[in-house]
Amino acid sequence: MKTVKVGGCGMMWGDLIQPSVEMVEKTDVRYQCFDFLSEFTMPLLYRLRRRSPLMGYPNDVVLWNRQLLPLATKKGIRLISNGGGANPEMAAEAILRLAGELKLPLKLGVITGDDVLDTVSRLRKKGMKFPNTDTGEEDIASIEDIVISAHAYIGADGIIQALEEGCAEVLGGRLADSSLYVGPMMYEFGWEYKEPYWDKIGAAITTGHIAGGASLCTGAMSSIWREIPQPWRLGYPVIEMSGDGTAVITKTPDSGGLVNRQTVREQLVYEILDPENYITPDGIADFTTLQLEDAAPDRVRITAMSGKPRPDMLKVGIGFHGGFMFDVTVHLVWPDALEKARSCERYFYRWLDWADLRPREAAVQFQGINMCLGPTVSVDEIEEEYGRDIPEVGVRFVTRWNTHQEAEFFRKEFGRAWAVFPGFALGSRPLPDPTLLVACWPTLIPRSEVPTALAIKEAR
Repeated sequence: MKTVKVGGCGMMWGDLIQPSVEMVEKTDVRYQCFDFLSEFTMPLLYRLRRRSPLMGYPNDVVLWNRQLLPLATKKGIRLISNGGGANPEMAAEAILRLAGELKLPLKLGVITGDDVLDTVSRLRKKGMKFPNTDTGEEDIASIEDIVISAHAYIGADGIIQALEEGCAEVLGGRLADSSLYVGPMMYEFGWEYKEPYWDKIGAAITTGHIAGGASLCTGAMSSIWREIPQPWRLGYPVIEMSGDGTAVITKTPDSGGLVNRQTVREQLVYEILDPENYITPDGIADFTTLQLEDAAPDRVRITAMSGKPRPDMLKVGIGFHGGFMFDVTVHLVWPDALEKARSCERYFYRWLDWADLRPREAAVQFQGINMCLGPTVSVDEIEEEYGRDIPEVGVRFVTRWNTHQEAEFFRKEFGRAWAVFPGFALGSRPLPDPTLLVACWPTLIPRSEVPTALAIKEAR
């Protein structure tokens, strides 16, 4: 039975490149797939594009090509990514210039059409609403004046077309994470968006979701972290997909990390709300039917995967200005560190009232106590168990403001108010500048309103 091997080579902009190079050198994968994007990356990239028409894509896509393209060309490995970000055309031009510099032939497929900012505006004028699928708010009226961008999550259609046209590399904008993997699998096996292929497409979505976490399914941040061999050099995962819709998850041989039922299960449930309906542009995967089996060391067999037809609506991430954040942490030391920290929290809110400062949000967190787990941790119980003599407490003050002017004024006032808080002084080190926040409004748009296009470009 035919098997195609697909490598999962990064889950975000800024992920490690070395495991991808190691995969090329040590495996016979046919494809390497790279996910550079997140909900918040797109509006940030769109802002960069508005500053300059030459910007707007993750620069890693060029840096990674510099290292991988010579090796991939030699071994016939095809590269697939959403590294076009908010400007696929300019990302493509940068890659083609690189290929010319390296004197490598390259046929590059460039997928566009995910930018739906103007489409959203047009449809709203016709009366369509764009409810927030997280909060239930019925439309974007409350943020329409501060919207930055709107990008639809598009499926594997363009990838399949590019591979059929013989492209050695495929680059898109907001290609959905799993679609990077669905494309080559559907192309290799001839699966189509119709019966009887939905279960097999569901298998492609499932395995793409698993491998899309890159090192997260080979032991990174695992609950069994004590068992992970050489976690400082984790290998990236490899999918061995068979034509019958069964698969094996493994990793680059002789690399660090671990692939077993537990590491795969941990990634399987990542970002999952309804395990029976994991909705993507290519179909809906049902994670409740599958079976996982440790077939051999670093080899997990997945069977009984299933899927349902693709939805008529596509997810859209609408990015908007979320205000400005001021965030600073100070550390209090023994004696009475916790008591001092609680006093800092109390005095901080009273000082805000006295100074007539009104942030949109404000929080005080105790690092080492409730920084990660928040209100689920009882500071009273910590004090009761350890008393006031814990060695130190980090106190984080964080506020959110509507404008940079407000945030900057607060920053200066906070720097003058150090005497309010017991046990520390800010000293001469300057406080950090306020940070622009980008927020995301998740919503849906009809698939028919998101036509995509494929352009094929070549470097010779």
